[in-house]
Amino acid sequence: MGMADYISVLDFGSQYTQLIARRIREMNVYAEIIPYSKLPDLDDDKLKGVILSGSPFSVTAENALHPELETLINKKPILGICYGAQYLTQYFGGKVAKSEKREYGSAELDICNGSILFEKVENHSQIWMSHGDSILETAPNFNVIAKTDSIPVAAFASNPGEFQNEILGVQFHPEVTHSIGGKTILENFVFNICKSKADWSADSFVEKTVSDLKALIGEEEVIIGLSGGVDSTVAARLLQMAIGDKLKCIFINNGLLRYDEFNEVVENYASMNLNLYPVDASREFLTELEGVTDPEEKRKIIGRVFIEIFERESKQFESATFLAQGTIYPDVIESLSVVGPSVTIKSHHNVGGLPDKLNLKIVEPLRMLFKDEVRRVGKSLKLDPKLLGRHPFPGPGLAIRILGNITEEKVLLLQKADKIYIDHLRQSGYYDKVWQAGTILLPVKSVGVMGDERTYEFTIALRAVVSEDGMTAKWAELPYNLLADISNDIINKVKGINRVVYDISTKPPSTIEWE
Repeated sequence: MGMADYISVLDFGSQYTQLIARRIREMNVYAEIIPYSKLPDLDDDKLKGVILSGSPFSVTAENALHPELETLINKKPILGICYGAQYLTQYFGGKVAKSEKREYGSAELDICNGSILFEKVENHSQIWMSHGDSILETAPNFNVIAKTDSIPVAAFASNPGEFQNEILGVQFHPEVTHSIGGKTILENFVFNICKSKADWSADSFVEKTVSDLKALIGEEEVIIGLSGGVDSTVAARLLQMAIGDKLKCIFINNGLLRYDEFNEVVENYASMNLNLYPVDASREFLTELEGVTDPEEKRKIIGRVFIEIFERESKQFESATFLAQGTIYPDVIESLSVVGPSVTIKSHHNVGGLPDKLNLKIVEPLRMLFKDEVRRVGKSLKLDPKLLGRHPFPGPGLAIRILGNITEEKVLLLQKADKIYIDHLRQSGYYDKVWQAGTILLPVKSVGVMGDERTYEFTIALRAVVSEDGMTAKWAELPYNLLADISNDIINKVKGINRVVYDISTKPPSTIEWE
């Protein structure tokens, strides 16, 4: 891992695993997520501790997941969370059994037999449970350090001196915000037990990454496909710092960008002095998408056409040996399987097959960063705050915000409506308060009255959500008067739209995008 201390999180498939790593990184300590079946380099002095995550599996089931604990014990401090705690208990001879009822939701923590893990944690504070197994008895040579009204072992710790490094477990989730003292519990493990230093930051990431890129790439040329978004732009800036003009940037207009975005992005990249090669291929994409209504088919077509055009345009850089991508950590984690063959990344995350077709080596400067960390790195690089604050935008663009078949007329309708929506959010100060906002063109028309005439025109749905990382999201409670102004403006200024609705569904069960 180089310069910074770090914590390894072994992933057993919990929906909360990413949150554990995020919470630790918020302490300016690096955290990596790896499958439970793969141990980190336990002889690395920079590795300070290991966390065993939760899991949807049961330790009592035949398909229970088994990490190599015998290799890990006495090497580094260990903290088991939920499944991790239950597995540690079972491994060392304690008693774990199916709960009579699933324990899910809030509980009150009763701290006993004081442990450094609960230093500065208020007794009887709220914690968050989510498990189907319960620890009935701790293993020999372990002590109960917390309980609740419903379970006898909410947390445990190894007896002093029993192991070379302390082993602890909690049967609740300190990483979620519902656990009031959860942040302090994780801090106690990371700093007081693992003795980690808070030496990982955006500035240190930039310094190390640029140095690593120089060493990796040397005098070779690199091609990158830019989208105008945060990830690819930050990746390009890091590469530019490392190799200068040997970075070749291709920006393809697929005809499905925001209103006038192609020209705006070209201007922005020119101000950054990037070696940019813009390509307007909107006609090619729209022709290929004609009559297609299935969302996954749209994605596949856009991916295929992008590869064809990128391959064609990249021929002018025959000496290039690397292809750079703006892959970020959630994409990497989604591509790792905990229990079998790798799951498929959504087809718009990265352009599958492109490296093989071009016979290039891959370089991904951001592959270990979460989205908010990419923005912090961009701030360290002094990139335009307006660019860094841009909402996420789907790779297939408006193709998956136009439900049903795609036409040039529909694209223009949606672009105009979306611009009005986003302009209102910016002017009202709400743009930076929501995670993502956008308009969706519905495949239905409805009757309206404008002046003395009846109309039969399209309906626009507005979507705005608040979220920390996009994994879960709540619909944004925009003021009624703001929604009314947006609706009036869209209907009055965009001919072809006579109705506006607002999406008030959460993720889950609904997704942020409609397709």
